[in-house]
Amino acid sequence: MSLALLPPRRQAPPAPPGPRRPRALPWLLAAGVLAQAAVRLWFAWSRTAPAANPDETGYLLAARLLAGGPGGDLSGNTFYQGGYPLLLTPAFWFSHTPATVYTTVIAINAVLGAALFPLGYAAARRLGLARRSALPLAFTAALLPATTFFGAFALADAVLPTLVLAWLLALDRFVRNGRAGDAVLASLVASFTTAVHTRGTILLAVHAAALVVMALPGRRKARAALAGGAAALAGYAAGAALNAHIRAELYPRGTRDLAGILTSRLTTVPGQEWALSGAAGQLWYLIVSTWGLAGAGLVAVAAVLARRRTPAADRIMAGVLLAATCGIAYASSAALPDEHRVGNFAYGRYLACVALAYALAGAAALGRLTAGPAVREAAASALLLEGAALWVTAYAGERLRTHAFIGFDFPEVTFLTADRGALHLHEATFAALALLGGLLVLTRLKTTASAAVAIAGVNLAALTFAMGPHTRRVPAEPPLPGPASGGVVTDASLNWAVRTALMYPVWWTRLGTFDASAGGPPAPGVCTVVVPLPDGTPPEASWPAHPAGWRPHAGRFWSVSWAAWHDPSCAGAGQ
Repeated sequence: MSLALLPPRRQAPPAPPGPRRPRALPWLLAAGVLAQAAVRLWFAWSRTAPAANPDETGYLLAARLLAGGPGGDLSGNTFYQGGYPLLLTPAFWFSHTPATVYTTVIAINAVLGAALFPLGYAAARRLGLARRSALPLAFTAALLPATTFFGAFALADAVLPTLVLAWLLALDRFVRNGRAGDAVLASLVASFTTAVHTRGTILLAVHAAALVVMALPGRRKARAALAGGAAALAGYAAGAALNAHIRAELYPRGTRDLAGILTSRLTTVPGQEWALSGAAGQLWYLIVSTWGLAGAGLVAVAAVLARRRTPAADRIMAGVLLAATCGIAYASSAALPDEHRVGNFAYGRYLACVALAYALAGAAALGRLTAGPAVREAAASALLLEGAALWVTAYAGERLRTHAFIGFDFPEVTFLTADRGALHLHEATFAALALLGGLLVLTRLKTTASAAVAIAGVNLAALTFAMGPHTRRVPAEPPLPGPASGGVVTDASLNWAVRTALMYPVWWTRLGTFDASAGGPPAPGVCTVVVPLPDGTPPEASWPAHPAGWRPHAGRFWSVSWAAWHDPSCAGAGQ
């Protein structure tokens, strides 16, 4: 986030006397935030229920628990931390209807995501762009699919880009002016990010290292750094307490052992190969998902770090951004279980939180450099992108074709290759490079603002392709028969995916467990029992020992069928 990312501009003639900031700027920023929120809501409007499970259910259950509602049992799943659910708790204050609550969650995501516009504008200004160029560039870059797509889901990725950019801007101010207030603000954002996702742990470690570096030169900065360190410790402690509460309530029998996977990868040669290749795949996706701009940004930031004459503040911030990026890519890849999916080798979600920072740096560099250096910058980006692609191809090999391809993992790539069913890695690489070349030509022939218009067009086309056209809003049907009352239990042999999918729409009670094969009736107060429904089995035969008068209702989730047995006498029972 530094001016040294770019060469100095020619000095413009002195501006005439007058206010330094145009009076219209606050209104333009406010209007831009509203427009950003509206665009995000437009693309997500038809969604009324979670689809990315168990992730969405994990965050929604935690939010419902924090709002005073019933929780659930997510034992054995990845731990979904409490920072993001804390932001969602207002959605549960005014309604219990799952579709209404989910819509409110998407609206919260849209508002928090829209904050990327003013933050992006501040970042573009610090990169040396004039207001006239910074405004349109920040607006269009904030709508990159990497920073917009996940806002249509109840996922922490909806807010991480905003948190990361806010942290970078606050830390940049502290590095330059040494004020304690900026150190405290940056520390609080970093510690809260740690409570949102494990990626925040990498950010907090990098942040702590930056505070240590800033404490070395002089006493004034040392005291400010100590204040920032104290704020970081306090914020981390508060987040740890929040997560401990959620862990105890929602994961009584423990969580998936990602730390064990991470340790095994770090201590073996095959594990290191997996982690390094996965990190290369994430960098590849970062560049592709920003139409090549992040590649130019990576090159520019690396040049700042390597350049001998770089001012200390600029070098610190370049090191911070690169360390956070490489740390997230490496650690997340090392901890990722082998799920035999293509996303194990090239994945964009984990580095989406830094996509906007690199895209702005890349666009600013291409717009401000003269023709020769700009071409060399784009060429270096192309080499970086192609090198990462070759690394992924060499390591993954046939697994890129034989492992499961999930389109949700590749929204930008499927747009670039016009194929939702497979990964065409090199075709996506060439398409991203073509877009980067086009943006380079626009910045040479016209202005950064014209390139921003082109970016906006590509962004909207990609979002339309990935999320589908705007469709009529259809609320999800209740998955269980009868009124929303009484206890609900699931058979111990029920598929985990079905049980997880039922936890959020069953909003009035916590799902229990029942052994339908034991032959006895459910506990008093239980009105619904959900059992597996094998293929070819009529619902009436799914639970031979059912109590007299109970009626079955068939259901299906993905390729798994179940039967929900309901007691009609429970109608009107207390909730």
